Amino acid sequence: MSSDSLADAEPLIFTETICAGVEFSVRPDRVLFAGHTGLQAIHIFDHAVLGRVLALDHVVQTTESDEFIYHEMLVHVPMLWHGSARSVLVIGGGDGGTLREVLRHPVERAVMVELDADVVKYCRAHLPTLSAGAFDDRRTELVFGDGADYVRETPYRFDAIIIDSTDPIGPGKVLFEAEFFRACQACLNPGGVLVNQNGTPAFMPTALAASAAALRQVFAHTGFYYVPVPTYVSGVMALGWASDRSDLARVQPDILAARQDALGLACRWYSPAVHQAALAEPPALRALHTRDCGT
Repeated sequence: MSSDSLADAEPLIFTETICAGVEFSVRPDRVLFAGHTGLQAIHIFDHAVLGRVLALDHVVQTTESDEFIYHEMLVHVPMLWHGSARSVLVIGGGDGGTLREVLRHPVERAVMVELDADVVKYCRAHLPTLSAGAFDDRRTELVFGDGADYVRETPYRFDAIIIDSTDPIGPGKVLFEAEFFRACQACLNPGGVLVNQNGTPAFMPTALAASAAALRQVFAHTGFYYVPVPTYVSGVMALGWASDRSDLARVQPDILAARQDALGLACRWYSPAVHQAALAEPPALRALHTRDCGT
């Protein structure tokens, strides 16, 4: 880790340009860590409203104030749909929040593939509430490397693949292409499910449509559900799902509730009712990813 002094590395304000003329800014109250991993700038800071915050390349990635919304919905929707997932692959998610929620299920093996080992290192040190011990769980296997390479090369098979990646633009775009999804499909056990994040449809409609088209090329059944995460500008994130199992998205709320109760899974955001509501697509959002297939 090559690190600058906090005085040199700390910007007065973190500003993300969402699109032309639209920006989101956060001013830290106290910077806890600032430096560069060799792959990206990393800052961890405190904010009076957002709590502790992780920023990569000066863009806010997650905050203590609302991370549970994103992580609970990213994980519990596919896991409770499946009902008996024992092996799970997480791609990305270096802060540990996704892994934390996965390990609340009776999984036997959870592999997490993260490109930047320093993100895990410094989140463990300065954002321990997100991982909550998940990195030390005996079921966890940490792999530091490229997620696309991993799914092409691994001999292991999984019941669920959860992709907690960067947005579908720039270097992370490969994780939203048909070739990658095809490799993921080959890693899934029969009846397995894949879930990925697809950014904010209000500002990334083209990326959402491209991701949807790529998923449809590979999987028999695909769709999206929507999650309100205030820190991610526009307030609504699109999460994609894909499977070759025909009944996956038709699991009834009473079955979801029974599965949740059996696990003693107390959540701050997820519930079977919220799960079902997230699947209800407004026509304008559905049109973003179905216009190319005439549905």
